[in-house]
Amino acid sequence: MTRLLIVGPPGSGKGTQAERISAKLGVVAISTGDIFRANVKGGTPLGLEAKKYIDAGDFVPDSVTNNMVRDRLAQADVDNGFLLDGYPRTSAQVDELDSILADNDQQLDAVLMLTVDDEELVTRLLKRAEIEGRADDTEDVIRHRLGLYHEQTAVVVDRYRERGIVREVNGLGDIDDVTARLLEGLAENA
Repeated sequence: MTRLLIVGPPGSGKGTQAERISAKLGVVAISTGDIFRANVKGGTPLGLEAKKYIDAGDFVPDSVTNNMVRDRLAQADVDNGFLLDGYPRTSAQVDELDSILADNDQQLDAVLMLTVDDEELVTRLLKRAEIEGRADDTEDVIRHRLGLYHEQTAVVVDRYRERGIVREVNGLGDIDDVTARLLEGLAENA
């Protein structure tokens, strides 16, 4: 069974790679953004609670996020493993994920970390903003988001680095090459 987490800064190709890696390994990709949308759309009690925060422009509290992830990881399609994208984002969420997995006598097998130079990311995101017409994705906003990512993710990655399960992979280059490097990183340390 394979239980993975993928992390990477905005613009690193994390979402694309999550889909590709999960397909190659035959495990389900779980994005917290997708979980939020599914719960809100389904009108679940957790979705209704999350919607109040989302509509107000606030972060959904850990308690709601944790419960959604706990519920999602209890579903049958994760029996053969999963690839989490977007969770955990805080040290407290690392503790919660550990607890969720421990309840099922499991643990995380590896953390795939895409690394890309910030200047390359700014260039990529500005180009994407131009193509997709995202007027709010200015260079200042992008740099702010990258700063938040580094600030928030450092503690999470450090926690997993202490366990020896972080696999850093260069996220630059052709999509197929990055996928191959991620799979090699998993195989080398299996």
